[in-house]
Amino acid sequence: MERATRVITLAGGPVEYRLERRGPGVVLMLHGGHMRAGLPLGEEVFADAGYTILAVSRPGYGRTPAATATAPDGFADVVAGLCAELGLGPLAAVVGQSAGGPTAVALAARHPDLVERLILQSAVGLLPWPDRRTRMGAAVVFHPRTEAVTWALIRGMTRRAPGMALRLLLPDLTARPVADLLASLTEAQRKALLELFGRMRSGAGFRSDVRATSDAGATRRLAAMAAQVSRPTLVIGSRDDGSVSYAHARSLAETVPHARLVTSTAPSHMIWLGDDYPAIAATITDFLT
Repeated sequence: MERATRVITLAGGPVEYRLERRGPGVVLMLHGGHMRAGLPLGEEVFADAGYTILAVSRPGYGRTPAATATAPDGFADVVAGLCAELGLGPLAAVVGQSAGGPTAVALAARHPDLVERLILQSAVGLLPWPDRRTRMGAAVVFHPRTEAVTWALIRGMTRRAPGMALRLLLPDLTARPVADLLASLTEAQRKALLELFGRMRSGAGFRSDVRATSDAGATRRLAAMAAQVSRPTLVIGSRDDGSVSYAHARSLAETVPHARLVTSTAPSHMIWLGDDYPAIAATITDFLT
């Protein structure tokens, strides 16, 4: 599942990226928490449509140091520099997933000539995030000194006790009873989730995400940038998202001037596992063209 990446040193600092060339159109992927450029998620719809994929590791994830940028707007400028260095642009779309949403919004607002469309999937919006319990837990289990042990334990559990691993990890992703979510998953989906959980790492990234999105000042700055986005925007969220509540999707759709809100029936944060995702993928394809 993991794919090869490269590291480039820019004026803002080192950035890890993955570039998979297909057609002339380019889609930039800004993944969420615990993810990095080498782990694809939700990219099939763009690859199947023939788009070149550029994925980057946000600060603190993979081989992008946390010092490369300390806020979404700062990293948006770094990403714009990466696109210039690689000779890419304008981008057919920028896709912000989960905690990658604020950077995607910032890029569209600060570099409108680079971004043709904005797609936000289960994205952190204009409300403080995450909740207090998650912030406190992250300070311990995802601290840079402990996160390697945390993920090693999770990897071991996904291999030796996969059922237990899902029962422990899925409650943070769904607003439904976890038994309902487990019952909705196919065997292929269970396998894909276990493989993904087994490869995730937090580095210093998740704590950086929490610092960048949990205070009122950060929320105000993001709201100001969202109001400046001039490009067509597609916001996709689920009412049963237990990680980033549906209220975030509504806040983005209500603030970004040219936004359309699509409500997923997925039973969790992972909209790609919902029964209606084929219809949502068709909506994305139409939006791109």
